[in-house]
Amino acid sequence: MDPMMKMWVSFVGIGLMVLSAVLIMLARAKTKGALRFGLSFVAFVMLLVGMACGLISII
Repeated sequence: MDPMMKMWVSFVGIGLMVLSAVLIMLARAKTKGALRFGLSFVAFVMLLVGMACGLISII
C-alpha cells in the first residue's frame, strides 16, 4: 500500500477512536435506557473499526 494511503488510513482510525471516546462519555453522562445502549454500541463499533484501520496502516 502507498505510504500516503497508510497515513490517511491511520488518521481515520485515530479519528474514529477519538469520536468513539467522546460518544461513550456523552452516552454515559447524558442518556438513559435504550438510547444509552444504542450510543454505546455505535461507539464500540467505531472503536473496532478504528482499531482495524490502525492495524491496516501498520501492515
